[in-house]
Amino acid sequence: MSLQAFQLPRFDRLASLYIAHPLAKLTGWSAKPCVPILNYHSVSDNLFGRLHPYHQINTSVSVFTKQMRWLRSEGYRTIDLADLLRGFDAGGDLSRRIVLTFDDGYRDFFTDAFPVLKQCGFSATVFLATDRIQHTPVRLEGADYLTWREVKELHSQGVIFGSHSVTHADLRSLAPEEIDYETCRSKEMIEDTLGAQVDSFSYPFEFPEEDGQFTQYLADILQNCGYSSGVSSTIGRATPKDSRLFLPRLRVNSWDDGELLRAKLEGGYDWLHLPQLVYKFSHHSVIGRPANKWATALSSREG
Repeated sequence: MSLQAFQLPRFDRLASLYIAHPLAKLTGWSAKPCVPILNYHSVSDNLFGRLHPYHQINTSVSVFTKQMRWLRSEGYRTIDLADLLRGFDAGGDLSRRIVLTFDDGYRDFFTDAFPVLKQCGFSATVFLATDRIQHTPVRLEGADYLTWREVKELHSQGVIFGSHSVTHADLRSLAPEEIDYETCRSKEMIEDTLGAQVDSFSYPFEFPEEDGQFTQYLADILQNCGYSSGVSSTIGRATPKDSRLFLPRLRVNSWDDGELLRAKLEGGYDWLHLPQLVYKFSHHSVIGRPANKWATALSSREG
């Protein structure tokens, strides 16, 4: 897989390919019972959002097609989040299993990504920010979003839909009643439209794993809303020990050539969770928020 990104100096890529991935194979870390959950957004040539290689949220159609065909040729098979959790519970063999997830609900999933997935025999879960899903395509930042008709059609062909909140808000900045609305109302809207249960939630924005009180509060809300699984932006492959509501994922975009994608699938990218967590503690702490805000909210819910 030849991409322009291959020629650009990236510390995360170099460290993963030439240090972390070889060490993972040498120590057996790559063979541990971990399942990669791949995180895609837009499958298009539309460059929007932050253009740094790590943060870019688009994967070109040609690169996405190569990635999917490579996964199939390497013997990978897709499962959904429910199957993943059942596999963890049963202690089954989940080698060469992956979960494909797509955040936001871009219309190019319907026009460009799904035909490729269907050709490869792959399944996927799409997380919808429901305010952006209307009866005619909503256009933001030069990108169109799915319509409810397209969501229904994809659902009829086996695509699973989950919630990505209502407005794609930064949940930690909201009041408790607003968080209730963002998480529960989005689930209700999808369920009412599809006539099917929605079990999974994808956290919008960077997941604040460093804020234990907030994540516990959010977990309680998600469970009360009826969610049984969820994904986050935490870097890494999913393990049986991870929180089932905030499973880690591996972001994939146009910068992922074959070598880097293989390293990610085999544990060569998991090391980045530590610097990610250090960064969160140093830059996204609870500065400016009452220290007991979420502790008080938890107590009031329990009471």
